[in-house]
Amino acid sequence: MHAYEIVDTPDGPFTVIERPDGVVVAAGWSADPAAVASRSRIKPGDIAARTTASADAVRAWYAGDTHALDAITVEQSGTAFQSRVWAALREIPAGEVRRYGEVAESLGTTGASRAVGAACGRNAVALFVPCHRVVGASGKLTGFAWGVDVKRSLLTREGSVL
Repeated sequence: MHAYEIVDTPDGPFTVIERPDGVVVAAGWSADPAAVASRSRIKPGDIAARTTASADAVRAWYAGDTHALDAITVEQSGTAFQSRVWAALREIPAGEVRRYGEVAESLGTTGASRAVGAACGRNAVALFVPCHRVVGASGKLTGFAWGVDVKRSLLTREGSVL
């Protein structure tokens, strides 16, 4: 049985879902744990409200500790390329942004900016895998599953210059 906890944040309710071993498998700005679970193909009957260690890390992040999420283990299903993108996103320091094309280049796949964008859109562990730190080619804030206003807020909170 997976555990979920809902954290009140300045950006709205944030649900985090963990496996019994504490690995985060889903997270996002919603008070509906079933909706967040569905992004990871977890059935609503496989989650239960409990206290989670990762929720404490989310609270610490919102309190200003931009490194609070770094040690949290995450896991999500995807292709080998998506997994490489998600790992690369975790390497982007708080307060910095990368363009989709820059992420693609860092993976040796120049020209795969759209595939990087698709991987960001498929990211089921928002905030822990910081897809909010990726912007369009012009530096413009582009799509974000939880809304561009949330993306802007997260970047501002981390001290990014937009």
